[in-house]
Amino acid sequence: MERHHPRRWLVAFGLSACLVGSALAEPVIEVFTTAGQPAINVPSGVAVLELDAPGRLDARLSRDLPADPDMAEAIMRERMATPEWQETADRYADSYLGLARAWQLGVEKLPAVVIDSRYVIYGEPDVAAALSEAEHRLGQEGRR
Repeated sequence: MERHHPRRWLVAFGLSACLVGSALAEPVIEVFTTAGQPAINVPSGVAVLELDAPGRLDARLSRDLPADPDMAEAIMRERMATPEWQETADRYADSYLGLARAWQLGVEKLPAVVIDSRYVIYGEPDVAAALSEAEHRLGQEGRR
């Protein structure tokens, strides 16, 4: 599965020629999921935001820390003094941006494919299929 850097998740992405008419000619597509429910068939340029990323990062950072809080603190201070720490801090920031965005949009369950912050397809890990379903549903709305 190809992963995309979460910082790019607010950029408008093109979806082939058009999803449904001119209203969605260049939709912003955001995919929210977890590592245990990987998204598949993700179009190029679409960001996948794994909402369990902060917890996974916490677990990785706390692995091998001693039970003694003073010793654990000393080890974490050493880790935080390394040049690699800024990359870890950036990953934390990016992962929490994804959580904040999902909360802002009111995402209720995963996986969720959100189009233009207005339309959502829940429960479909196949992003191409979710976009096709959205196109079909929006096409039906337009004929009413």
